[in-house]
This record gives sequence, structure tokens and C-alpha cells, in this order.
Amino acid sequence: MRVVLPNPGLDLRILSHEDLERMEKEEAADRPKWDNKAQYILTCVGFCIGLGNVWRFPYLCQSHGGGAFLIPYLILLLVEGMPLLLLEFAIGQRLRKGSVGVWRAINPYLTGVGEQKSRKCISGLVYRLHAGVFTDWTILQHLSSLDPVVFLQLLSRPTALGPCQRSTTVDYYFYRVTLNSSTSIADSGGLQWPIVLCLLAAWTIVCICCIRGINTSGKAVYVTAILPYIVLAIFLIRGLTLKGSLSGIKFLFTPDVNELIKPTTWLDAGAQVFYSFGLAWGGLISFSSYNPVHNNCVQDAVILSAITGLTSIYAATVTYSIIGFRATEKYDTCISENIMTLLNAFHLPEDSITTSNYDTALNHLNSSSPDIILGLDIKTCDMQKLLSEGVEGTGLAFIVFTEAITKMPGSPVWSVLFFIMLLCLGLSTLFGNVEGVVVPLKDLNVFPKKWPHEALTGVTCAVAFIITLLFAQHSGIYWVSLFDNFAGSVPLLTTGLFEMIAVVYIYGIDRFNKDIKFMVGHKPSIFWQISWRFTSPLIVLVILVFYLVSQAQQELTYLVWDPDSDQFPSLASVPYPSWISAIIFLLAGVPSLAVPLYALWRLVTVRYAIIQLQLNNTYVKIQSTKLPQPCRN
Repeated sequence: MRVVLPNPGLDLRILSHEDLERMEKEEAADRPKWDNKAQYILTCVGFCIGLGNVWRFPYLCQSHGGGAFLIPYLILLLVEGMPLLLLEFAIGQRLRKGSVGVWRAINPYLTGVGEQKSRKCISGLVYRLHAGVFTDWTILQHLSSLDPVVFLQLLSRPTALGPCQRSTTVDYYFYRVTLNSSTSIADSGGLQWPIVLCLLAAWTIVCICCIRGINTSGKAVYVTAILPYIVLAIFLIRGLTLKGSLSGIKFLFTPDVNELIKPTTWLDAGAQVFYSFGLAWGGLISFSSYNPVHNNCVQDAVILSAITGLTSIYAATVTYSIIGFRATEKYDTCISENIMTLLNAFHLPEDSITTSNYDTALNHLNSSSPDIILGLDIKTCDMQKLLSEGVEGTGLAFIVFTEAITKMPGSPVWSVLFFIMLLCLGLSTLFGNVEGVVVPLKDLNVFPKKWPHEALTGVTCAVAFIITLLFAQHSGIYWVSLFDNFAGSVPLLTTGLFEMIAVVYIYGIDRFNKDIKFMVGHKPSIFWQISWRFTSPLIVLVILVFYLVSQAQQELTYLVWDPDSDQFPSLASVPYPSWISAIIFLLAGVPSLAVPLYALWRLVTVRYAIIQLQLNNTYVKIQSTKLPQPCRN
């Protein structure tokens, strides 16, 4: 076996199999290692299972017909997510480098893939750091429930709140009290110091846990990766005891088959697979590089795929038990208000109309006195509509869960549990992102080699804290939404596509198969071969193309809190300002163009160096040639 590795300069060296084995042993002696296999798996689980599993996945289920979304999600998890997951595990474990060093070792022209990961990891760190921002919001909102007086004041003083009369108390409390949101992304409103202090606290925790690399973060995941499952189990048990919880779970697992023929359902499912696995961020490659070279990475990929898929369904089940309770509460309130309206209008005895005979009584009164019914404010109470009401992104966690928690007995206890779960999910995700930035920085030699890992980690966390102050403004929630929509979409898909092309068609699929056989003892099965060669690249390409086409056809809008709106809730969809297009290009366009631009730059510099070398050689030859004496007359 002979491998071509680039020198820091333009020359290339041919390394024999013996040389490569010797280099692996030398690097393995210096490289950190996991204490055990469980620590590695838990770290990967903590990195993959994040806040998106708590609200993004349930929201997509809600948007695409409940159980209808589970079908394409599980299919694409197998044919798209799992093959790319094994590819990242195997290439990191075999070459024992971070996301930049891996692609530089494969081919110097592919360094752009690693630099794309490096830039995207930095932007991704900020993107996923809205996980930390969500944690800060959680601290501000849910710890306040420890003092119910604050919340009760909102309920007892609607005239002082104004817009609260036109929205739910929780909506108002989240947007106007916790975040004190401005009415536009262009209106920054300055920094909110409570959120800044919470950000500082969150980043301090992350820095302490990651200061020694996997030696410290690997131990922290025993808490941050396991505790959310325990809290979710507690919420599930509690949720199943609430009225209407089974209605929500039934809605989740009842598929709307019409959704399966819609391309958007499959596109959203494919994109969610990238979110669920944490693919193309660089963290998984860094984690696998700390494994022994003969670790069974194929088994790891299968185990993590099963955990990821089941956790998404598990978290959605918990969420929908709460959604079912919330919808039932609203349905019962709607029916009660209508009953009160009918009793007052027709001067009926108090118990003449109840919830059980409401439909019969309403039909009878409507047939006997249609004119009176027409003049009444009878609301339409539709349980299915209430279950399918979309609460996107942060709203699912901070509005739906909070509204349900406030109606539970012992709400401060449930609030603290929910806060702990979000804190652990956010921290475990950030551990992987910090690692995914620090290791590429070492590969790129951005900092002097004498800088210890502790210094690099401290600098990374400090820079990330400064950048995320953007989210601590009064307009912070709108910036979070912008990052959520664009920083993790196109860059993820393009990086995943370039990864598969690089390994299969540049590194060579036969060579890659031999590497896996060397590591695990057997060649990958036909499933992996078909997925790497054809299925997975084609699926990612189709998703990417359709995503770009759909985005190009839509007007870029976002939801803002409008305190003057007469509609419920007080959220209005408004177009982004024109300068946002430049921000979107920085978030999605620049990382996606890193690979072709670096390859072009590399080609130009190499060609220029070759021409310079040829000219220098020609000049030397001319100077060294002994010229004949000139002819004399």
C-alpha cells in the first residue's frame, strides 16, 4: 500500500506501508484517547442529540401530517444518514486527524473541504450556540417560575399589559418580558445585560468542560448525555397522566398519506437527518480520530443511527403528550365559553348544556333559532386543528411547554426539570462544536504549535462569546431565526456531497474499503457500497437542488412580535430588509464555495510554481552552458 501525502510545501512524498504504520504509532502515542467505548458513544450521542430533537423534529412532524413524516425520515436515515455517518467515522479513525487534516491527507486540492468544515464549524459553533442562547432564555424564563408571584402578576394585571389581552400570557411573557423583543431585526435595541451574563455563565461552563479536550468533556457527557433521557422519561410519565395526552400521541402516529407525495415532506426529512446526526460539522471526524485504529466503526455507526432515530421518536412522543394536553385545555375552554354564551343568550338553566350534550344542544338551537345563533360569537372548536397548530422553532419549547407547565400541579419543579434538560442538551452539543473548531485550528496551524490545547479552547470560547452577543440584543430572537434557517442548510448539504465525492471518486472506494477491512476485519457489505457510490450522493444532490429552487421562489420573511396587532397571537410575518441578503450569503454561500475556490486557488498556485521552477531551471541551464568564443575578423 502506498499513500501520497503532501508536504507543507508543494513537493509530495511517497510513503510506504511501513512508513505509514510507523507514523500512525508515533501519532497515536501523542494523540489523546477515549477512556472507554461508552465515553466515545455518549459523546457522539450528546453531540448528535440536541435541541433540534426536542422542538425541530416535533414541529416538522406537526407540519407534515404527524406519522407521515416519520416514514421518509426513517427511510432517509438509513440510506442517507447512516452511510455518511460511517464515512466520517471511518475516515477520521483511519487518518487520525481532524476535519482539515483528513482532507488535506487525501488530496491537497481537497483541503477546501476541511477549510469549509473549519469555517462552517466556526459559523456552526455560532449557529449551534443559539443552543446556548436558548439555554439563557430558559434560565430567564423558567427560573422565574420558582417565584409564581411574578407570573401571577401578569395574570392579574391585563390592563397594564395591553397586548397581553390579545395573546396568551405565555406568549407575552416570552416575547415582551423574557426577551423584550424589538419589532424588527433592524432595530437592535442594544444589549440585554441579563442575557449577556447568562451567556457568559454558559460559555464559562463550556470552557471548563472542554479545557483539556476529551479528558474533561468526555467525563462531562456522563451527565449531559444521560440526564436528558431521564428527564424526558419523567415528562413522559407525567404527560401520560394529563388529560388529552393520548390525543396528541395518536395524532403523532397517525400518518396523513397525502403528505407522502409532497416533495417538501421528503426534503425536510432529508435535511432533518443532517441535523439529527450532526453530519458535516466536523465534530464526528474529530471524535473518531481519538479511537484505536482497529475500533469497529461500522458497529458504532449502526448503534448511533439506531439511538438517533429512536431518540427523535421518543422526544416527539413526549412533546406530543404535552401538545395533546395543551390542545385539550384550549378545546375545553372553547366549549365552555360557547356554552356560557348560549346559556346567557337563551336564558337557560346552568346545567341544561354540558360538554357531553353540547353538539346536540347547539344543533337544536341552531335549527330552532338560527337568527339568534348567527348573531352570537360562537367559536369553532376543532380538536384536530388545535393539535395541528404549528408552533415553530423556539415557540415549541418556550411557549407550548411553558404554557403546559404553568397548568401542571407543582409547576416550579417541572420548570426546573425542563431547564436542566435544555441545559444538558445545549452543553453536550456545544462540546462537539468546540472540539470541531479547535482541532481544525490545529490542523491549519492558525496558532503557534507551542500553544497548548487549553489556550486554544479558551480563545475559541472567548471569540464565540463575543460573536454570540449578537443574540443578546433586543432583536436577538430574529437573528437566531436567521441562523437557524440558513447557517445549517446549504453548507451542510454541500459539505456532505463533497465528502462522498472526495472519498468515493478521489480517495477511491476500493482503497476506502481496504481501510475499513484493515480496521474492522471485513469489507463493508453491498448496502454500504451502493449507498456510497450511488444512493446517498444522489439523494443529497436532489435535496440540495430542490431546496435551492424552493428558496429562490419564496419571499424571505420572518415572524416579528407586533404588540399593536389585533390578531392572535401577536406575531406578524414581514419581509427581511434588503441587506439581509449579504448576511445570508456569508452564512450559507461563503462556506459552500470554499471547496471549489480553494481547489482553483491551489491549481493556480501550483501551476505558477511549476512555471517558475521551469523558468529557473532554464535560466540555470543557460548560465551553465559554456558559450563558444566569438568569431574574430
